Amino acid sequence: MPRGAAQGRAPTVGIVSLGCAKNLVDSERLTSALVAMGYRISGSYEGCDLVVVNTCGFINPAVDESLDAIGEALESGCKVLVMGCLGARADLIRRRHPGISAVYGPGRRAAVLRGIAREIGIPPAPMREAVGPAGLTLTPSHYSYLKISEGCRHRCSFCVIPALRGPLVSRRGDDIMREAEAKVASGVRELLVIAQDSSDYGVDLGPGESLTALLRRLATLGAWLRVHYVYPGREADRLVELMGEGLVLPYLDAPLQHVSSHILRDMRRPGSLERSLESIQRWRQACPGLAIRSTFITGFPGESEEDFGELLDFLREARLDRVGCFPYSNVDGAAANDLPGQVEEDVKSERAAILMEVQGEISDEILEGRMGSRCDLMVDEVTEEGLVIGRTAREAPEVDGVVTVEGLDGARPGEIHKVTLTSHDEHDLWAEPAAQPIPFRRD
Repeated sequence: MPRGAAQGRAPTVGIVSLGCAKNLVDSERLTSALVAMGYRISGSYEGCDLVVVNTCGFINPAVDESLDAIGEALESGCKVLVMGCLGARADLIRRRHPGISAVYGPGRRAAVLRGIAREIGIPPAPMREAVGPAGLTLTPSHYSYLKISEGCRHRCSFCVIPALRGPLVSRRGDDIMREAEAKVASGVRELLVIAQDSSDYGVDLGPGESLTALLRRLATLGAWLRVHYVYPGREADRLVELMGEGLVLPYLDAPLQHVSSHILRDMRRPGSLERSLESIQRWRQACPGLAIRSTFITGFPGESEEDFGELLDFLREARLDRVGCFPYSNVDGAAANDLPGQVEEDVKSERAAILMEVQGEISDEILEGRMGSRCDLMVDEVTEEGLVIGRTAREAPEVDGVVTVEGLDGARPGEIHKVTLTSHDEHDLWAEPAAQPIPFRRD
């Protein structure tokens, strides 16, 4: 008989969540279900009856990280259950770690719950807890991710997400609103809207359902709205118009990946250097002060020095606020693996380093231009020394820089304060108080 059931106590489950924010939402939903069933959740291996590792399998470094995390969990002596994207490759996981209890692919939360119950038992009924409609979060309580769809309808040659998570399936707007309302009622002040491609939201639902229509509804809740992963196109243009109206934070996360026409063609993505620059100009005209974040891949098969130089020229002209860069990595099952012109590993990494050095200089200049400006600061953390760590509308959690402020006595996470930016380094900023805080209301 499983330990938890035999001893008449609530079994304890540890959860390791890897990969992107979309995976984090899956971990949050699993955590909410487990707590409602009476399980106890632990942030460490000690005392756990079972550990769930929610894996990422997007690129090979993520696969390696997931396999290492599974091994570390097994070394703790706990039973280990694997879920998430890498779970779709059960044979690979079992070859490396034959001691795991079970493996499940993405989108199988009900099966995972049954597997946990089978391995460690079901908690006694008196230990069940009520979990509100907002669910439990693994982020600080004042911001929360809001997943609006599953899967993807694109077929980028370097990506296997559609094979792992299936085609695009948008959630109904009313369901999203109910979740968002509950989150805001519980104290969430910033909703981070995510999907594999947020701009695709609603295309499978019919007329009247779109990202911008959904955001207009969400804007009525009064929280900061930040949207991640938007492909350039008509819906992105409409989104920027909402930003210009002040309904959505002026922060556009648009993963362009490259600008060379033939590289984009081989990636099975639309666009070109000229079209990307035209889009950026159009967005900035619609929303002055817009912050743009993007990601790029260096060393994609067939990328020449000329292609890479074109990408650097684009960065210098586009002057994006925040940039991430990844050396290309083959992924099992991806069409790009079979393309000619595979680039040497050291060349991929060298180009990524050069790109980030160029972007570092651009970011430094952009941040210098922000000095002396007044802005709203969302407080994320207050250190033991009394320093306030937070973000403005131009910085997203985890992926961008932070703002550090001295002198905001009594500040609490979730409050919004007026500050004046005073100094910076390549990525982070420092500020001083400028006015009284905007009250943090939970009613």
